[in-house]
Amino acid sequence: MNKNHILYFFFTALCISSCSNIKYLAEGEMLYTGAHIKIEANDSVKKKSALLKSQLEPLLRPKPNSTFLGLRPKLFIYNIAGTTKKEKGFRYWLKNKVGEAPVLTSQVDLEYTKSVLQNYSENKGYFNTKTTADTVQKNKRVAATYTVKPAHQYTIRKVIFPQDSTVLATAIKGTSRRSLLKLGDAYDLDAIKEERVRIDNRLKEKGFYYFDPDYLKIQVDSTVATHQVDLIVKIKEETPAQAKKQFKINSIVIYPNYSIGADTVKTNSVLAIQHNDFTIIDPENTFKPSVFDRALYFKKNDFYNRTNHNLSLNRLVNLGTFKFVKNEFKPADTTGNYLDAYYYLSPATKKSIRLELLAKTNSANYNGTELNANWSNRNAFRAAELLTISIFGGYEVQVAGQNNGYNVYRLGTEANLIWPRIISPFTFKTSNGFVPKTKATLGYEFQNRTQLYTLQTFKALFGYNWKASERKEHTLNISEITYARPQNVTALYQEEINLNPSLGKVIEKQLIFGPSYTYSYTNTMQKRKKNTFYYKGTIDLSATVTGLVTGANLDKKDTLKVFGVPFSQFVKIENEFRHYYKFNPNAELASRIIVGAGFAYGNSREMPYIKQFFIGGTNSLRAFRARSIGPGSYRDPNINTSSFLEDQSGDIKIEFNTEYRAKIYGLVKGALFIDAGNIWLLNNDSNKAGAKFTKNFMSEIAVGTGAGLRFDFDFLILRTDFAFPIRKPYLPEGNRWVLDQISLGSGSWRKENLIFNLAIGYPF
Repeated sequence: MNKNHILYFFFTALCISSCSNIKYLAEGEMLYTGAHIKIEANDSVKKKSALLKSQLEPLLRPKPNSTFLGLRPKLFIYNIAGTTKKEKGFRYWLKNKVGEAPVLTSQVDLEYTKSVLQNYSENKGYFNTKTTADTVQKNKRVAATYTVKPAHQYTIRKVIFPQDSTVLATAIKGTSRRSLLKLGDAYDLDAIKEERVRIDNRLKEKGFYYFDPDYLKIQVDSTVATHQVDLIVKIKEETPAQAKKQFKINSIVIYPNYSIGADTVKTNSVLAIQHNDFTIIDPENTFKPSVFDRALYFKKNDFYNRTNHNLSLNRLVNLGTFKFVKNEFKPADTTGNYLDAYYYLSPATKKSIRLELLAKTNSANYNGTELNANWSNRNAFRAAELLTISIFGGYEVQVAGQNNGYNVYRLGTEANLIWPRIISPFTFKTSNGFVPKTKATLGYEFQNRTQLYTLQTFKALFGYNWKASERKEHTLNISEITYARPQNVTALYQEEINLNPSLGKVIEKQLIFGPSYTYSYTNTMQKRKKNTFYYKGTIDLSATVTGLVTGANLDKKDTLKVFGVPFSQFVKIENEFRHYYKFNPNAELASRIIVGAGFAYGNSREMPYIKQFFIGGTNSLRAFRARSIGPGSYRDPNINTSSFLEDQSGDIKIEFNTEYRAKIYGLVKGALFIDAGNIWLLNNDSNKAGAKFTKNFMSEIAVGTGAGLRFDFDFLILRTDFAFPIRKPYLPEGNRWVLDQISLGSGSWRKENLIFNLAIGYPF
């Protein structure tokens, strides 16, 4: 088919689709095809005409039928679907869900839209704007044209705040430094409305509890200069007397056992407990009074302050102990301008048992299920502590890559106690609504890797978690202890160790203890932003103080032991950065960079296995099996990859991932991705040639690509990915790029290179 035939085919399809849509219109009906805005501006406004036009276009109503390459496919589908009396079935779905009803000229109100455009222009400072409307009709199609003739845009010459000496006027004048109305800016009605709200917010911080933005007016004087205005901030005469007064806090009354619908609000002095500035009505003595010292920001004789108001409510909610939190302020029955604050708190169920059946996936391509039984006490010691005891059991099978019966059975228990405060000899205060927490954990896990070995792991933790803001979070574990003890190592696994000594690290006894710190930042909750970010940085230290005290140094003496087990001494740092760019609500580009390094010293020659870096798998380099890449250009020549899982680890990790995600239809989303990275050793290993990190590390980067589907069920995201390598770092230099070897039609190529990943959730 030559070029002329293609153009003829396209033109014919366009005409058929266009004509077929028109023929379905009833007698007298015409199809509305949209509107066009024409800006006729003089020289002084021409530079701003493009901006004004872009601001006016979203105001046009109604919106015409959607088009694609000049066609209206949704309208065409609506028409050919025919009529149906049923509100279900395929035809109804095709007509009303896939198709789109015609937008008719009878739905267009030219005069109303013209007035909307005129008002908007004037509200942006283009006073004396003139707007006209007209239509163009052709073959039962009608288009609208709106002509806007804006005059010169007015700017702000001066902003005048109240000058009298009343308390309210003085307070309003005191907010002028942060005014949104700047000299020289264009007149903007929206900015004036926002200025009233801003002033009200500042007044709420200074005790003006009953004030409201509607009690302010901002007069416009356009006679002061040519194309300039003065804005005069005034207090309305009808403003109530109460709104002009500053109020202080008098009594603070707390009902910790408030029941909605029941008469539980009583202030009987016999039932009341006086604690500092609080009156607590808690006849059952459910909570210690100190809980409210940390949650409530108001104190007696403080000026009312909206920030403290909201922080107190947020803290009460974030305690996790109350099901409902409500408060109100009432004028106090005392001399002066005072408010009584009342807090009505409905406790959540104190004790509960929850069973969870989970679907799990991890970076080693293992998927399976886990059953958890959790018992919780939300007020264990009457200070809103959360005590949780869990028992869990699970089964995992490797569904991607090799699977030869090396499945995993897990059984364990864990106890967590969380205090809603920082337990420390030092004073710790936060000025936000997030409750800082202290956490203690004790846990035990038994893991059976069938045909290989069993592993018992004991762990203990004591640390803190707090948020500096909605975006910033800190976790400081003062002490984190992990003790791993392998048992029942099979002859099969021992044979593999003889072939690949690095597998022996998996079954070494491990004792790790020391502090760790994690900082994270994210603004991904801002759905309207095109660019959002996530960052997580972690530093992990083991036996730093113990090593210094004991003088541990392998170069001078044998390994030092604690309870007969050598302790690990190292520093590990890891950084993860993610960026999300939204093209539109249904498409985004997600990228991630991970850079990490670990250094063993003192009592250790190398990092403990469970703290080393790994790469590959469902949440990493998806074109390579889990832990099969690296370190560096090394690849074990003895391991049988068709029957046994590789377990390569390293001291340094660099990884980059980028993924284009887009909605396909309904709950189905698609993705195209590229993954790259590797791990390396810090020191030479005579058994692993090419494993050490050098200045030529970029030549040892593994690269893979692929595509996948995501099924978003809201409560669960099921992910399927097909990926294949395009660069293999273990091949000889000069032969590592394998793009020319791709052969999707070859069964032998697919068997060796094509990796299927089944996972739950996004990889990042």
